[in-house]
Amino acid sequence: MNLSYSPFDLDIQDDPYPVYTRLREEAPVYRNETDDLWVLSRHADVVAALRDSSRFSSINGLRIEPAFWGPDAEKFFSFVAMDPPKHTRMRGLVSRAFTQRRVQELQPRLRQIAHSHLQPLVEAGTFDLMTDFAARFPTDVISELVGVPEADRDKLRDLGMAIMYREDGSTDLPPEAFAAIGELVGYYTELTIERAGERRDDLLSGLLDAADGDDRLTPEEIVGVLILLVGAGIETTMLLLGNAWHAAWQHPEQRAKAFAGRVEDWVEESLRFDPPTQAIARTTTEEIELHGVTIPAEARILLLTGSANRDPRVFPEPDRFDLDRDTGPSVALGSGRHHCLGANLGRLEARIALQGIVDAIADYEIDAERVRRVYSSNDRGFASLPTRVTAHR
Repeated sequence: MNLSYSPFDLDIQDDPYPVYTRLREEAPVYRNETDDLWVLSRHADVVAALRDSSRFSSINGLRIEPAFWGPDAEKFFSFVAMDPPKHTRMRGLVSRAFTQRRVQELQPRLRQIAHSHLQPLVEAGTFDLMTDFAARFPTDVISELVGVPEADRDKLRDLGMAIMYREDGSTDLPPEAFAAIGELVGYYTELTIERAGERRDDLLSGLLDAADGDDRLTPEEIVGVLILLVGAGIETTMLLLGNAWHAAWQHPEQRAKAFAGRVEDWVEESLRFDPPTQAIARTTTEEIELHGVTIPAEARILLLTGSANRDPRVFPEPDRFDLDRDTGPSVALGSGRHHCLGANLGRLEARIALQGIVDAIADYEIDAERVRRVYSSNDRGFASLPTRVTAHR
């Protein structure tokens, strides 16, 4: 059977891992003429490209759909769609506000938010993990971090969902998604103006105060960072929670370990085994020779992080979900200068959310007949995970 890979193939999106295996072994540099893509799938090649921003540029963004790809990509992805020195400046300023201290100080509030969402679900005994919890919790966390008033959070959650959710595999943003982006830009612009006049102890105030000498973020740059948080800060965590939930359900022995105090390992192995971000796009700045293949300059490259995390050269028995393995080499959250700035927050959210559920229940079952996936060229996860929980006796 001929090897064929497209990030838009819905059958592949259902289970990409067998195709990844063939790509790594048969075509580590794969050419897709139809989508005008070059694809790298081995761990070593993906890591090398992620760490080489001089030859693998982020200037056109990290998603290849027409709505996202091109010189205007930074409107969607802020500094993630920039190269040095522009990226260095922006990330440096954002880092001054998005500190580890700020993240750690959120812990008690994150537990309260998780508990408030989980308690009625656990008491009901049945719920949809995705729509009832995984989509709501990280949205409220980002709102808490940024400083969005509680009265506005339902509205922000609805706008975020209009942008993020895709179940049909479409490659273009629908009109309602563009409308939601416009509303979010308008809302965050007004909130930024308001906070400029009255600082609070939140990320938005921190972004307004972030400075390197006389250099500060402009209001437009701040709004861009806040829009980025919808995808990078909400969608990724939402999908991670669902993927971890599903993987543990499919592997009872590992689920038992997770429920016996191994929630952190559950999170890390889920990130490796079935990461929410499967692919990251780059653009070559010059001709590149790799594995006997010449990739031209200005080529669109897709770096399959989902495949890299299943490379047997790095992870023994990579298709086995195993909480005891070393997940250190995982590229689920990127590598190099574009390593996810919110990685610590995402991990903390996942640990608090899953620990909250583990503390409240003895076990759970997923209704396999009603599971639905999100279809996307670069994201992997679920739209629906109907769940029945067993309370502690």
